[in-house]
Amino acid sequence: QVQLVESGGGLVQPGGSLRLSCAASGSFVGIGAMGWYRQAPGKQRETVAQITTSGITEYADSVKGRFTISRDNGKNMVYLQMNSLQPEDTAVYYCNARLRRNYGGRYSDYWGQGTQVTVSS
Repeated sequence: QVQLVESGGGLVQPGGSLRLSCAASGSFVGIGAMGWYRQAPGKQRETVAQITTSGITEYADSVKGRFTISRDNGKNMVYLQMNSLQPEDTAVYYCNARLRRNYGGRYSDYWGQGTQVTVSS
């Protein structure tokens, strides 16, 4: 069994900051790329940021310069530092990781349950 558990969401005023964390636990033998996605009410889920095992990052244009993704391979964790938050950043944020359950097996996508981020005055 594999679990991805997010934490760190909440209510913040415009211009504020939040740090999301996601911990992967359970039975797996390898972690590949990890990332953060978000889904606002009435909208499709979109990619926010991704990070490879070697630390190469990619960001959505809407968050470049404001958000920073990082990971701790020793702790099987990924983080999202969000600065200068705006109301349009309000969404449920989901953690994603590509995990390999067995040696010789393939990597598959796993998702966390989501954490709400609300930016409002």
